[in-house]
Amino acid sequence: MRELIELRELHRGPLLALLLIFALAWFGTLEQRRLINPDEGRYAEIPREMVATGDWLTPRLNGIKYFEKPALQYWATATAFTVFGEHHWTARLWPALTGFLGVIFTAFATARLFGAQAGLIAGAVLAGSVLWNVIGHVNTLDMGVSFFLAAAVFALCLGQRDDASPGESRRWQDGAWVLLALAVLSKGLIGLVLPAATVVAYALWQRDWGFMLRIRPLRGLLILLAITAPWFIAVSWANPEFAHFFFIHEHFQRFLTKAHGRYQPMWYFIPILLIGMLPWLGSLVQGIAAGFRREAGVRFQPQRFLLVWAVLVFVFFSVSSSKLASYILPIFPALAALIGLHLASHGPSRRIERHALPAIIVGGVCLFLVPYVTRFANAQVPAALYAAYQPWLYAGAGALLLGGLMAFWLGRQGRNVAAVVALAFGGFAFGQGFLLGHDSLGSVNSAHDVAAAIRSKIPPDAPFFSVNTYDQSLQFYLKRTTTMVAYRDELGFGIDQEPHKFIPDIAGFERSWRVAPVAWALMSPGTWREMSKKGLPMTEVVRDSRRVIVRKP
Repeated sequence: MRELIELRELHRGPLLALLLIFALAWFGTLEQRRLINPDEGRYAEIPREMVATGDWLTPRLNGIKYFEKPALQYWATATAFTVFGEHHWTARLWPALTGFLGVIFTAFATARLFGAQAGLIAGAVLAGSVLWNVIGHVNTLDMGVSFFLAAAVFALCLGQRDDASPGESRRWQDGAWVLLALAVLSKGLIGLVLPAATVVAYALWQRDWGFMLRIRPLRGLLILLAITAPWFIAVSWANPEFAHFFFIHEHFQRFLTKAHGRYQPMWYFIPILLIGMLPWLGSLVQGIAAGFRREAGVRFQPQRFLLVWAVLVFVFFSVSSSKLASYILPIFPALAALIGLHLASHGPSRRIERHALPAIIVGGVCLFLVPYVTRFANAQVPAALYAAYQPWLYAGAGALLLGGLMAFWLGRQGRNVAAVVALAFGGFAFGQGFLLGHDSLGSVNSAHDVAAAIRSKIPPDAPFFSVNTYDQSLQFYLKRTTTMVAYRDELGFGIDQEPHKFIPDIAGFERSWRVAPVAWALMSPGTWREMSKKGLPMTEVVRDSRRVIVRKP
């Protein structure tokens, strides 16, 4: 009864206040950090070039065709640039917006599936989870696709509820297919393959063979094709090489081979999951166990469907030959819902203070370890930068510890919902401290500072070369592209399509440099020393530990 009273009180006003505070905290820091290489620079530059060239069909990176991912996030960011201007916060607006909506929709869907208290807890769990929090404030493609996939899974569950009316079921089912289409436009075929595999696996587990027909696959595929096909057809028509590269190289070869240099062992995602779910480690196992429950007399078991989704995605990426930490992000809303289901089943006689213990332990350990961060210093990242990072790490670790202590105290009083909210704010502040403090290393990990020092000095028509290196954020900050010299990497496929935009060797660069009346170049300190020995006419303009920018005198 006490928990029901507490929940009603939260709905009368404090809940709106919490939501407002959370929104301000979530969006309020987007401008504060420089864009960090490689992802943030890359996914800001592609939309910037769309706006600059007016070509919103063919994605280009540094002026070269770039077909690794579909265009939805590029369009969203380019729209933000067009409406609000090119800033750090507009570059990060799409992942931040989809991350925020992911928290709201997780709370809403969980409340509809498992009750209001479970929904409130699930939203708090997801908002405080370190990985969801951090990726929601970094300009990558992973948050957008994770939101659409998770929302589609929830929409499917809402449409399949036994008590859903036929009209309600149809609307949620159609919505799920729309969301899957947006997931495909965000990151490719995983937007369809993973949910389809989950549907089949759930039907096999439950021996519910009619489930695969109740999701209306024919109608759904027509909806999906109506949304996704126009861009895929148009970009393939304009670029005949697109289809093979995107569907074969970027999907099958990425999954089956080590071509992208992202191979990790099978157990790679286990520590990622444990760290990413902080501060909810005390609830993770019980939440997963809640997914095994079977509600008697109910045909569709949403908790089991969410569990199948989480397990299947985790296993799929674990066996892949290409792994990045953010790949398992789509399972976090489902895990949050299962944790919400578990914690909401705790009455006043089953206090949850023990769930705060991992946060207390981890927060205390991190406080102890912060002084040792400077030991990571090297020639490129000096100790002074790590020393500037330390206050932020202290603040984040202290917030996690304090949130855990408050949650423990509130849990001892039987105020379970308040304890969860306290723990969520501790986890959120922990992630933000790590992320905001990382800008202390921004002078090394971003081209912001060197670009600011030279941008006004470069004539608009002067050639600018990237010699044997490529800095993903330089072009965004310079507001122009550069000519690649003897460096291909991820731009290799696009270079093969437009070789006239590329200088394949240093000898070719030297010839271009000598004949140009005015020229600028980016290179590493090692390359600068080699060029100096050759006597090329160059004057150093600005440098840091990783970059040297020179001009022709």
